[in-house]
Amino acid sequence: MSATHHKAAVLGSPIAHSLSPVLHRAAYDELGLAGREYGRFEIDEAALPGFLAGLDDAEWAGLSLTMPLKRAVIPLLDGISDTAAAVEAVNTVIFTEDGHRIGDNTDIPGIQEALRERGVTSVESAAILGAGATASSALAALARICTGEVTVYVRSQARADEMRGWGERLGVTVRTALWDAAASAFAAPLVIATTPAGTTDALAGAVPERPGTLFDVLYEPWPTALAAAWSARGGAVVGGLDLLVHQAVLQVEQMTGCERAPLAAMRKAGEAALAAR
Repeated sequence: MSATHHKAAVLGSPIAHSLSPVLHRAAYDELGLAGREYGRFEIDEAALPGFLAGLDDAEWAGLSLTMPLKRAVIPLLDGISDTAAAVEAVNTVIFTEDGHRIGDNTDIPGIQEALRERGVTSVESAAILGAGATASSALAALARICTGEVTVYVRSQARADEMRGWGERLGVTVRTALWDAAASAFAAPLVIATTPAGTTDALAGAVPERPGTLFDVLYEPWPTALAAAWSARGGAVVGGLDLLVHQAVLQVEQMTGCERAPLAAMRKAGEAALAAR
């Protein structure tokens, strides 16, 4: 990426809580990329077209996107990667040297990398708690490492139908179950919790002795009640900060052209920022 492409930012609504500026700036400092900027903008779906139209492609390297923009941005781009197309969600926009704006999804490989870092590279089955946008990315990541069935615990028939549809699209055998039976998920060797803060707190008491691996995508508050109970009973826990850092590593590499972003420095910066809140 040319030095003239020196600007990047995270967009979303709400956005004040985002750790992306902390992570990206830590990477720039570690890599010695003086002059790089990484900002934060409160942008909703209605404001997105106007914001993008006002950007100078010669100055911008990329954008990070949070909700509710991950699908809204797609019609505004010149193209998207196969990874983003798999779940119809973009969390990364790259401004290319030839003037194109290309969408990608680093959440999916970020989930895979966070699990690989903890030694989880293949599982025979898995469970997902929740059926929102993050759940579809989790299912796409599981398509790469799960050799068997994925059970998704949902609150409505509409969500169940949607997740089964994603399974068919991604080539994953998906079984759905109602949220009332969510504690049954804990028998799986890998459980991915994709629900908002507080949703799984009531399940903490149902964690069995010596469970498998829990990937809880939340990072604030941390640990969640479920993650704390899981760890106390001897299970391995992967947290939301792990996902955030790994997906940001991939963004930094794409936006700067650096072959290897400084994972350790970015994680340390994220941990310090959370501790200071």
